[in-house]
Amino acid sequence: MNGLSWFSIIRLGLVQTALGAVVVLTTSTINRVMIVELALPAVLPGVLVAWHYALQVLRPRWGHGSDAGGTRTRWIIGGMAVLALGGFLAAVATALSASNVVAGVLLAIFAFTLIGIGVGAAGTSLLVLLAEAVAPARRAAAATVVWIMMIAGFIVTTALAGKFLDPFSVQRLVVVAGCVTALAFVLAVVAVLGIERGAKKFQTEKTRDATPFMQALSEVWRDADARRFALFIFISMLAYSAQDLILEPFAGFVFAFTPGQSTALTSVQNSGVLSGMILVGVAATVFAKSGKMVLRNWIVIGCLASALSLSALVGAAAVGPAWPLEPTVFALGFSNGVYAVAAIGSMFSFVAGAASREGVRMGLFGASQAIAFGAGGFVGTALTDVIKAVTQSNALSYGTVFGLEAALFILAAVMALRLGVKTTTENPLVLSAQHDLSS
Repeated sequence: MNGLSWFSIIRLGLVQTALGAVVVLTTSTINRVMIVELALPAVLPGVLVAWHYALQVLRPRWGHGSDAGGTRTRWIIGGMAVLALGGFLAAVATALSASNVVAGVLLAIFAFTLIGIGVGAAGTSLLVLLAEAVAPARRAAAATVVWIMMIAGFIVTTALAGKFLDPFSVQRLVVVAGCVTALAFVLAVVAVLGIERGAKKFQTEKTRDATPFMQALSEVWRDADARRFALFIFISMLAYSAQDLILEPFAGFVFAFTPGQSTALTSVQNSGVLSGMILVGVAATVFAKSGKMVLRNWIVIGCLASALSLSALVGAAAVGPAWPLEPTVFALGFSNGVYAVAAIGSMFSFVAGAASREGVRMGLFGASQAIAFGAGGFVGTALTDVIKAVTQSNALSYGTVFGLEAALFILAAVMALRLGVKTTTENPLVLSAQHDLSS
């Protein structure tokens, strides 16, 4: 057997679509309703989203739970149930805030706690199942498929929710959220059922892991390969995410873009991300068959290209409206897409190549990624505010942050050269990550 079929990989991608649908409903639609329709302070949804990211530090614990239980499917379904309930309660909390702000905020905190736990539990076990069951030569393509399907969940949910929310009322928000979360849960259950049982046909037999969690985490942390990869994920994802919340304001302040134009600019960036993901997914799979390409090379290319694109944005900040901003932002998105898929495919290799503790390893890497995403948005916005307050210059504040992101990507590229993650065509029973670190 050569691992999961493409049909099964796409089915698991549908779980990621369901995850994305619930998450985007809370981080985008509900976020906007709190700020615009209910006139609540913007810091409120910001803190709630940050709290949901902070809870991702528990991912190693959820991964250990699926290791100990001997099954990933139960954790995926259970996590999706918690996530769906959290997403629905977030809408209820928003509606409640219209009449009782204190009660609404308290319920929202509980709802986003469920969201953070649900995403961590379901997402970690889903990625471990993919890492264990996908043949080495297909990992980059599998990463592309599941991430594109997650983005598809973003797009479909926001489009349909936007349509059915008009004319807006908080009651309608609760109904739409209930429909989205219920459909997402059902989709995830139908998509995942039976896949793990079929995957065990070509996996080595594993016994349940009865090791206490802290001991298991300590063992993984003592692995130098795992530590280095977790640190690489944190540094690179910090660079990747720090521009998320500042790109549109940068376009508005420095290039005088309207809200509509800056939103279109984000679309340009996302188009670049998808293009980069597809390129690596296809190319890495093709080259893997002849042994000519390793995922590590794609990581380095993506990091260095991202650094170059961010350096171009530094130039854009200095030059102003005469600079070709749209092509630069597309290049940044493309470079980010190349990096992201290669990094995620390599994450699969590091987990599948481990002798044990796959769930704890994936949880550690997932926690690094989530913490970096939460910190990236905060650091990016905070630095621009501080530098702007000192220099009174929009161009200098945004340009400085873009420059620091470029430096982080260069550091990440250097770190990637030591990872030694290869895409091979070896027997999938072995699934070796080839951790031959070069010193």
